[in-house]
Amino acid sequence: MDNYKSIDDLPVTLTATDMSKFLGISKCSCYAIFKRSDFPTINIGDRLLVSRDRFIEWLEKQTRSIES
Repeated sequence: MDNYKSIDDLPVTLTATDMSKFLGISKCSCYAIFKRSDFPTINIGDRLLVSRDRFIEWLEKQTRSIES
């Protein structure tokens, strides 16, 4: 089991499992995020992925939204 302690530990593309481990939330919650219209999902066949860089950008935008 991978434990992601920093952003640098994340793979180049993330699955719902990767996101759940990093954020400390359920895979079900991650799949709900993948379905959001503002989330930069990559669809490859039946797989839902997000690039690490786009995920971090999205996460930072969410943080700014909460702080405003």
